[in-house]
Amino acid sequence: MKDLVTVFTPVYNRKNLIGNLYQSLLSQTYKNFEWIIVDDGSTDDIDEIIKSYQNEDRILIRFIKQENGGKHRAINNGVLHAKGELFYIVDSDDYLTKDSIERIVFHYQYIKNNDKFAGVCGMKCFPDGSRIGKEVTWKILKDSWINYWIIKNIKGDVAFVFKTSVLRNYLFDDIPGEKFCAESLVLNRIGKNYLMLFFNEKIYIAEYLSDGLSVSSIKNRMNSPNYAMRIYSEMASLDIPYLKKIKAHINYWRFAPCSKLKMKNKIKQIGISSYIIFMPIGYLFHMKDKKNNYIDIRHVGSKR
Repeated sequence: MKDLVTVFTPVYNRKNLIGNLYQSLLSQTYKNFEWIIVDDGSTDDIDEIIKSYQNEDRILIRFIKQENGGKHRAINNGVLHAKGELFYIVDSDDYLTKDSIERIVFHYQYIKNNDKFAGVCGMKCFPDGSRIGKEVTWKILKDSWINYWIIKNIKGDVAFVFKTSVLRNYLFDDIPGEKFCAESLVLNRIGKNYLMLFFNEKIYIAEYLSDGLSVSSIKNRMNSPNYAMRIYSEMASLDIPYLKKIKAHINYWRFAPCSKLKMKNKIKQIGISSYIIFMPIGYLFHMKDKKNNYIDIRHVGSKR
């Protein structure tokens, strides 16, 4: 029996954008998949659009509604409901190449029974076919996400496809009152314990700019500071280049002033030496964030 793949899409007020993704799913050369859509509290009647897709009965669609809680909670919800052996996250305003799922399943066969691997990754591209990020020359790369992205610094967006069984052991933390958590929290945790098979084939089409931090990203982290602090404290503890650690420490203290945690608990999470050395610098970035809405931390300590 062919491997069942769960294509997962979180939605929030995207009824005018999801049509391209639906059409691309109808065109898939590999047919053994389910499409799970988790509605994160939309107010735009997207459920009527999805119902019309279900009535067409051309692909298996499962529609789940939840109170507005953020993409990370929608992912948790999708993972827990998934029936597929693989879990493929596809945003509602993006779409797939015709052979996307077929190529995923093809490469998955090489790591399917290897417990060292958490899944496979293909490449994302723009509608014109150019890769989002720098083109690479290798065809297959077996590595951890931490080595690939943080240590080797291979630029460009990838489409993650995880073994569902692995993701169920790495659900996002639930911090009450906060609605934004970057996916790097889970990616880094998985990357400490698993490898991924990266394949240099474009399988996922997105329409956005990959460079730079957006205003909304900074604001989201300021509004969900405890998630941000958790991500950066864990990143600072990784075996990564020292400059990356410095940036993680600075970013921790950049968003810490937005948290209502007591200072002793903030210090406990990352260490007293971090507080003494990096808190003043992080606080300067925090003040600039408040004034300018955002600032790009990536250039700290590097030549421009």
